[in-house]
Amino acid sequence: MKIFELSDRPDKLENSINYFWKCWGNESNFNFYSDCIKNSFNKEKTIPKFYIGIESDEMIGSYALITNDLLSRQDLMPWLACLFVGERHRKKGYAEMLLNHGLNQAKIKGFEHLYLNTDLVNFYEKKGWAKYGKGFSFSGDELKIYKKSTL
Repeated sequence: MKIFELSDRPDKLENSINYFWKCWGNESNFNFYSDCIKNSFNKEKTIPKFYIGIESDEMIGSYALITNDLLSRQDLMPWLACLFVGERHRKKGYAEMLLNHGLNQAKIKGFEHLYLNTDLVNFYEKKGWAKYGKGFSFSGDELKIYKKSTL
């Protein structure tokens, strides 16, 4: 799998918008994903950035580095979000490749830590992420926050 910053592969823009939306969106928020991704193409900004994993010209995974993952902890950034590997490509190490790529990209962009929120149990702990605290979504749901050093 090769991992690309989406702004380096504008030929994949429309397919990537659909991929991210189908993985994480719902029937009412396609425009949200489209607008976020299209506005990530600004080369002067370090984040937000969207990344795709491609193998044999097929999109098999994704992640994003963003300023906030729609939760109350506006004081923390950047966030790793939208990590996804298609079901038939799981258990091949691709998620770990995407996570490591994200940590490296955050480091290159000058960040000492990377944060994420999840409801998964033990997945990120096995990858060396530590529980950092909690935050709250717009709807009031409590979310677990994880942190990992990029150094």
